[in-house]
Amino acid sequence: MSRIGIKPVTIPANVEVKIDGNNYAVVKGPKGQLEQQLPKIINIAVEGNEINVSRDSEEKEYRSLHGLTRTLINNMVTGVTEGYQKTLEIVGVGYRAQKQGKKLVLHLGLSHPVEMEDPEGIETEVEGTNKIIVKGIDKQQVGNYAAVIRDWRRPEPYKGKGIKYSDEVVRRKAGKTGK
Repeated sequence: MSRIGIKPVTIPANVEVKIDGNNYAVVKGPKGQLEQQLPKIINIAVEGNEINVSRDSEEKEYRSLHGLTRTLINNMVTGVTEGYQKTLEIVGVGYRAQKQGKKLVLHLGLSHPVEMEDPEGIETEVEGTNKIIVKGIDKQQVGNYAAVIRDWRRPEPYKGKGIKYSDEVVRRKAGKTGK
């Protein structure tokens, strides 16, 4: 039995959840609305202020989708109530970030500044010149946009320069040694 899939998802008072017969979920809350098509082979039941997820078979496909479906629903409920955020740090001399309207401008030692337009539903904030906070209600979009920003200059192992997640630990290597 799935340890995650059998746990019910609690619906807060200010959240409205609708799931139709084809497992198309719509979750509305104070921060916005999320919609997603969930796997059709999994049974989803809304009972009072809880959502229960179950499966009909013990086949591998059913077992793998059971916990996933419950987690996707839970992420949607959490997103519309609290939202998600990822924090990035810029390390390096001359490396900095700034916000210009809806554009994020990164100076990363390239011959030109990198300008990135915030996608729909995602908001970025810059604290100081070396901290970027990516916020949104969709966990997948927040993580994906943070990864796109990080890919412009990943942290390197010798000096640690680059863009890293705030909780990421960069494994450092020793430089060349003389004779």
